[in-house]
Amino acid sequence: MGRDLSALFDPFSVAVVGASDDPAKYGHAIAAQALRSGHGRPLHFVNRRGGTVLGRTAATSLGAIGEPVDLAVISVPAAGFEDAVDEALSCQARAIVAITAGFAETGAAGRERQRAVAERVRAAGAVMVGPNCLGITDNTTGLYLASDHFTPGRVALLSQSGNLALELQLRFGPHGLGFSRFVSLGNQADVTLVDLLTDCARHEGTDAIAVYAEDFGDGRAFAEAAAAADKPVVLLTAGRGAASARSAQSHTGALTTSNDVVTAACRDAGVELVATPRELTTVLTALAGGRRARGREVAVLTDGGGHGVIAADAVEAAGLGVPELTPATRARVGEALWEQSAVGNPVDLAGMGEQDPSSYAATVAALLDAEETDAVLLTGYFGGYAAEVGGLGGGGTALAEGERAAARAIAARMAGEGKPLVVQSMYPASPSCRTLVAAGIPVFAATEDAARALAALAAGARGNRTGVAPLPPAAEPPAPTGYLETRRALEAAGVPFPLAREIRDEAGLLAATEDITGPYVLKALHLLHKSDAGGVALGLADRDELVAAFRDMHDRLRAPSYSVEAMADLRDGVELIVGVNRDPRFGPVAMVGLGGVLAEALKDIAFGLAPLPADRALRLLRSLRTASLLDGVRGRPAVDVEAAARAVERITAFAAAHPEIAELEVNPLLVRPDGVVALDSRAVLG
Repeated sequence: MGRDLSALFDPFSVAVVGASDDPAKYGHAIAAQALRSGHGRPLHFVNRRGGTVLGRTAATSLGAIGEPVDLAVISVPAAGFEDAVDEALSCQARAIVAITAGFAETGAAGRERQRAVAERVRAAGAVMVGPNCLGITDNTTGLYLASDHFTPGRVALLSQSGNLALELQLRFGPHGLGFSRFVSLGNQADVTLVDLLTDCARHEGTDAIAVYAEDFGDGRAFAEAAAAADKPVVLLTAGRGAASARSAQSHTGALTTSNDVVTAACRDAGVELVATPRELTTVLTALAGGRRARGREVAVLTDGGGHGVIAADAVEAAGLGVPELTPATRARVGEALWEQSAVGNPVDLAGMGEQDPSSYAATVAALLDAEETDAVLLTGYFGGYAAEVGGLGGGGTALAEGERAAARAIAARMAGEGKPLVVQSMYPASPSCRTLVAAGIPVFAATEDAARALAALAAGARGNRTGVAPLPPAAEPPAPTGYLETRRALEAAGVPFPLAREIRDEAGLLAATEDITGPYVLKALHLLHKSDAGGVALGLADRDELVAAFRDMHDRLRAPSYSVEAMADLRDGVELIVGVNRDPRFGPVAMVGLGGVLAEALKDIAFGLAPLPADRALRLLRSLRTASLLDGVRGRPAVDVEAAARAVERITAFAAAHPEIAELEVNPLLVRPDGVVALDSRAVLG
């Protein structure tokens, strides 16, 4: 059920420690907002000098209040912070909001101070947000303990940036959005993003959760909490473009970036990942309407050809379809329009809107009823006829009134409609568009925003989440983790390899041929990248070719040992790469893709949080750009994709059970019509 945060969001009393009459101090802003509460809970101001703050008598200490304090906001200089926390706990505080900065963000000494304070808070059975945070707001309980006012609504915002929260406040307004809660995360010394996400997921006043996070802490726990939430979670995060700071020692490590990891975690958890505050607002606006598309096909309705083709392109760029309408739908649409109107898809009114504004509503209704479409996009001039500035009609004309009537008709039609309608208008602030917004219909000024909104509403946007498989118990570490040891460990886990023997000299080489028949593969061991160093020889037909290859390789590389292996039949096979990279935030992350020596050049790869069950592995394999190779092309037979998925499951489960392994890679994993065989592997210790 998660931690009990009731004292944080609905305390029976509040004290602001560091409350001040000085507008330059944060304690002044918090105190001013706290006074707005109309819920009748006792509110106390504490200032060590006493006197009054904002016209109220201030106590010189929490103890001087003379009664228990349920929640204490602490906004004092860092030197006095620990004493203030200890006094709050002695006054039976169950929750602390720590505004004070100067802890983990300052270095090792600050981190240690922060850790010690958090331990004392937890030992007392209390909870603490921060330190180094900007406060909290809960509009559903009338708790205002942040420096700014947040418009009430149904979105909970959990943010590491105060300024970003203020920007979202401005962006939400035109779309009718507001906040149920706002929490500034701060350093997350005690209460974490995961704690807050879990609590907001069960909060009756919250319909959607918006997150801005630069540091997830435990990223896998975040993904698990988001997957378990029965509400949309929208994530804006920074720094996803930078590759892992750790030096990669395998193809898997070289191909894995922070962006890949976060994207995979969000997909598995069903989180909507966005790149900007504007996109976050767009997605939340779409989700607030409550309507979801059953598929991904969109009907585009426009009153101008240019807007129609641009919108169609934007919809397809967002991964959705713009299907040709059936004859029955074209006939019904045509009943509301005139001869020059286009009734394909996009549907173009071609001036009919100015002749009869009700044609907008009639055409929207016809497209909503069409079986071949899952959503409707109205784009172009609608709203301009009733616009008070710049529109053709003007606020008091018959044309303006006709458009407003059409807006009311569209709003009424959508009252019982499950299929989404999204609007792009040149005049989003016009009275007609405000009528649509009030009815829960998303309206945007930009075509790309409307397309992104439709993508958020499309089938599979959240319902496609696969969840996060639990980590297996840690297994006994294999020792050592050389090539042959890794092979043997993976073989024990159920991953098949060709027969192999380790040799150190020519005599051992000849002995190996007694057990292994040609053709042969010879590999130099204990090299970082064997192929790049010329340490792999393939297709050695007989013993003579094997001996010659050994002599040449040993003269060049002087490797301490070599592996003689049976050469797998590469005909009709597809080479894959399967790897697991251990991310410091999200734990083991699996990668599958087209493999072999060209893995890094082709970069046809997909990611998921490990371990990957076979069904999830199969879905990733099918998502590759070259997935058609698996089904056979140009006369080649289809390969056993299900066997490949089972091998991926075993490889990723093995890696997930061995936290000491930073990188594990099987490359190539040869998939043939009759099964799979792993041809090379590598493990890198953390």
